Amino acid sequence: MTRLILLRHGQSQWNLENRFTGWVDVDLTAEGEAQARRGGELIAQAGFKPAVMFTSVLKRAKRTGALALDSAGLKDVPVIDDWRLNERHYGGLTGLDKAETAAKHGEDQVKVWRRSYDVPPPPLAPGGEFDFDADPRYVGKEIPDTESLKTTLDRVQPYWDAEIAPRLKAGEDVLIAAHGNSLRAIVKLLFAVPDDRIVDVEIPTGNPLEIDLDADLKPVAARYLDEGRAQALPPITRAGA
Repeated sequence: MTRLILLRHGQSQWNLENRFTGWVDVDLTAEGEAQARRGGELIAQAGFKPAVMFTSVLKRAKRTGALALDSAGLKDVPVIDDWRLNERHYGGLTGLDKAETAAKHGEDQVKVWRRSYDVPPPPLAPGGEFDFDADPRYVGKEIPDTESLKTTLDRVQPYWDAEIAPRLKAGEDVLIAAHGNSLRAIVKLLFAVPDDRIVDVEIPTGNPLEIDLDADLKPVAARYLDEGRAQALPPITRAGA
């Protein structure tokens, strides 16, 4: 039996400001830092000692992982970051205030862009403030200009198959510190969540989701670490959390 923990980053500055963040590299708030440290305390209480931590290239996920490891007393865990664990790319919505966007386009349309499985927002126009093509982290990469959850899964799954799954199959426990949508993509993959139900899955910030996996990487138990013992599957739907 191997153990996987998914840790969504703590509150970021743009979470606080209610803006579409996506790939913009904003930092944690003080509350987000506290959430990350609390996640580390829960990880320590669970006796979880990962062989490796995977994270995105965005500072809010990397700092969450680092703060959690430090709080858990796990300072020597190797860390691997990759852009394919980034948050979903919000395209032309990037940087916009969510309430103002809903007032302009209608709440129903914004809900489709935010929560549907396969409908992406409008693409990000090239050459603007949030054009990521010149970012050295993405040079030479085929990066998107917008994403749905489906296309987020399309880039997360090959990375999972090539880099993360082999570690788990080798018996290593793994921590992934990433984002709401890249982690939802992994949850959909592992739990075979139907397209029409994944919209109801909401992974809370800073609350580690521990998943016990069999030799074929099928979940046999899972729990949020703030909720006590393992629960019957699937314990992943936290709408409104």
